[in-house]
Amino acid sequence: MKIQTKKHIILFLFGLMSFASIAQSKTRLGYRINGEWLTFVFNVEDYSNITDFNIPVREVYVAGEFNDWSPNSWLMEQVENGNYELTKPLSDFTGDFDWEFKFVVNGEHWAEPTDEFENKITARSKYGDEMHVYNLRLYSAFATKYGNVTFNLKGYSTAKKVIVSGTFNRWDETNFVMLPTDDGWTVTLQLRPDRYEYKFIVDGKWIEDPANLSLVENDHEGYNSVIEVTKMVDFKLWGYEYADTVILSGGFNDWNEHEIKMHKKDGYWMATVELTGGKHHYKFIVDGEWMTDPYNSVAEYDSRGNINSVCMVK
Repeated sequence: MKIQTKKHIILFLFGLMSFASIAQSKTRLGYRINGEWLTFVFNVEDYSNITDFNIPVREVYVAGEFNDWSPNSWLMEQVENGNYELTKPLSDFTGDFDWEFKFVVNGEHWAEPTDEFENKITARSKYGDEMHVYNLRLYSAFATKYGNVTFNLKGYSTAKKVIVSGTFNRWDETNFVMLPTDDGWTVTLQLRPDRYEYKFIVDGKWIEDPANLSLVENDHEGYNSVIEVTKMVDFKLWGYEYADTVILSGGFNDWNEHEIKMHKKDGYWMATVELTGGKHHYKFIVDGEWMTDPYNSVAEYDSRGNINSVCMVK
């Protein structure tokens, strides 16, 4: 199937909607993603409701779904006159595909995004009613030529627009526009490890990926294509330099006692395994003796009452 995965995450900007969108100012999005870090970006000149009323900017905060819309808890740092930033680990935002947020000046004035913000969205109350103001939307999945998943669709040379949509963007019909190639269409996304369903939208018509035989039934009497995005994970067991053999075993290989042999390094044993996103139970087998990871404090009971170490992949 024509889905390729890469092993490195490299700096780039969200929003490869078209060639023109690459040149779009980062501050117009309200955030940027650098590798494994997310930086919120506020420029007072982008918010007319602050500048038109000559509100003096003393402090700027980030408020959103991720901090219960607290207007004064996530304080940004002024990097130059009128520009503020706040950096957080991107992993803090991968529990959901998108998050709504806004900037709050002095902890009381909510900065309103203008039409120039492509990622603005109508704010709604908890009951779903429109509030006649806008929020910004943060996407933890984003398009970049340096991403880890490439979607290709061959043919359809006469199509005007082709989009890939799936569970990674809540089936959004506009977000990930594919680019034309010599023999079809392509787009590369950065996705966290997980199992995703997706389809292509060719000039408004939804189709499965003809190059991917992995399908699942959907709720519309049709099928969605399926992809598993994985991540290479290093397991290390420190010490035990006098052991003859050390085996890594877990739910990811049906607790096989021979398959994954660990290799002795300088002071530790190591094995690298390709895993899907989510929780994985594992143990080490040192010269035939099963043991949990002594350097991992996270452990759980399984259905048989055994205690296993836990590895979270996200």
